[in-house]
Amino acid sequence: MDVLVFSTGVKEKRQVSKVTTLLTKVPAIAQWNFDLEDCDNILRIESSGLSPRYIEWLLIRAGIHCQELEY
Repeated sequence: MDVLVFSTGVKEKRQVSKVTTLLTKVPAIAQWNFDLEDCDNILRIESSGLSPRYIEWLLIRAGIHCQELEY
């Protein structure tokens, strides 16, 4: 299982709802969560074989800033 970590532009509950709709459609995602108290509005995803670029593309396409954080 891989853990992917992203900085996002998600700041409001309606944006979380939008992301929820997108991420629940991706079968490779085991679970995910936001840390909106962090200054980077962190999105963490546990997945198997999922490309970080796909998640970035998915959120950016929906109008939400998303960039993988290296750790």
